[in-house]
Amino acid sequence: MRKIVFDIETKNTFQDAGSNDPASLDLSLICIYDYETNEYGSFFEEDLPKLWPILEQADMLIGFNSDHFDIPLLNKYYPGDLTRIKSLDIMSEIRKVLGRRVSLNQIAEATLGTKKSGHGLAAIKWWNEGDLENLKKYCLEDVRITKEVYDYAVKNKKLKYVENGVETEITLDPSGWEEKDGSSLTFSLPF
Repeated sequence: MRKIVFDIETKNTFQDAGSNDPASLDLSLICIYDYETNEYGSFFEEDLPKLWPILEQADMLIGFNSDHFDIPLLNKYYPGDLTRIKSLDIMSEIRKVLGRRVSLNQIAEATLGTKKSGHGLAAIKWWNEGDLENLKKYCLEDVRITKEVYDYAVKNKKLKYVENGVETEITLDPSGWEEKDGSSLTFSLPF
């Protein structure tokens, strides 16, 4: 199974766009980790034609809040429909158990003993300042953390989070996560 972990950064905020629709935002960068090649990659908007064949060969896309944010935003740029590829949104899996959202930083801190290196508003600031190296470093770090959280959940069937100084475990059932569902696109559009 070819799995791609990904994260997106934007050029603007919902307030800037005047909408809560992720597709109203503008993509600055997408970073990925490809389990098949064991490689990380980063793609600015002009690089997206190089990304599409990779995503089209994926059996599953893995992200954090990806079903409600990253995929709808990325679909704005993709000439097809990325929702046809199986996706695993770790935040959605947590929400199924807890009934509410928990941040990636809360999960990373308790589960992995690490914290995110920044936040989305800093990424927008870096984009606006032309600081593409810090932007790329931040996005790649989020992908690495998301990958490690996913791997931990699959292996241990749980994640942990810290809230108000209290560490709590979330029991998850990852048994069906890596089952193929035949929804990968497995073709490349001509560009």
